[in-house]
Amino acid sequence: MDETPKRFDRIVAILIQLQSKKIVKAQELADRFEVSLRTIYRDIRTLEASGVPIYSEAGVGYALMEGYRLPPVMFTREEVSSFIAAEKLMQKFTDPSLGSHYASAMFKLKSVLRSTDKDWLSNIESRVVMQSADPLFHDKSPNTLALLFESIAEKKQIILSYKTLEAEQPTHRNIEPVGVFHDHNNWYFLGYCHLRKDYRQFRTDRIQGIQKTECDFTIEHDSLETYLNKTETIPTTKVRILIEKKIARYLEFERKYHGFVSEKEIDGQIEMTFMCRDIESGFPRWFLMFGDYATILEPESLKVRTLELLEVNRKRLL
Repeated sequence: MDETPKRFDRIVAILIQLQSKKIVKAQELADRFEVSLRTIYRDIRTLEASGVPIYSEAGVGYALMEGYRLPPVMFTREEVSSFIAAEKLMQKFTDPSLGSHYASAMFKLKSVLRSTDKDWLSNIESRVVMQSADPLFHDKSPNTLALLFESIAEKKQIILSYKTLEAEQPTHRNIEPVGVFHDHNNWYFLGYCHLRKDYRQFRTDRIQGIQKTECDFTIEHDSLETYLNKTETIPTTKVRILIEKKIARYLEFERKYHGFVSEKEIDGQIEMTFMCRDIESGFPRWFLMFGDYATILEPESLKVRTLELLEVNRKRLL
């Protein structure tokens, strides 16, 4: 098999990636294209030999000389189709400010498409719809994501007006945002809270006001993944339940939120194992949704708690 076309495509893609970032590491390129570092070094030498001004720093990465740019390359049809999904997602799942910026960028992207690809895009984009559920942002703070991105990029503190689920009134805090993530159909950000003197998570739909300040970050924060992974050290309890097979398949989505670990079939039923963080409230209340088709195998404390909830409910119905 001739590897020349494949190598040519990779070299062009490397050049595009070099234009997309200030510094690109060789390992980053090797991981993306699933090749060896030796292959990446060879491809970089090929680009240099063709006149592309690349400079490198040992242990840092590669960069293009300031000012060097190539005009946009043509997009493949597969890349064009990815724009549709991305545009629809941005319209529904980001704040108005970011959505507006993305729409402007999409006009620029579409302007370089071939006429046939523009027609192809128009034929299907009206037939792709993204539907969001509850509002992701509070009416008083519609452009939360855009301001968080600015704060993170510029390392400037924000003043946050935040109302927790239990509180009657919002609190005002100075925050150093670390990163933004999407989970459980909601946007969250993690940041260092000067009020609590610790890292906290905040849900965007509970933010009633956000303002960027000129105060610099006071801490050199680790990556977002570092802090999110720390939550995995929260104590857990092993839970085993036995559930009828016809019902088990309906739990595949929600079970992951309760620490699902594994399952196995036993005599036509499904035994599920969880490492659960909340057997006082979260898990037993979820279990009661399908409890008439399931049995708690362990722990005994979960059985007791579930019975307590049933008794409370029984009294309310009398």
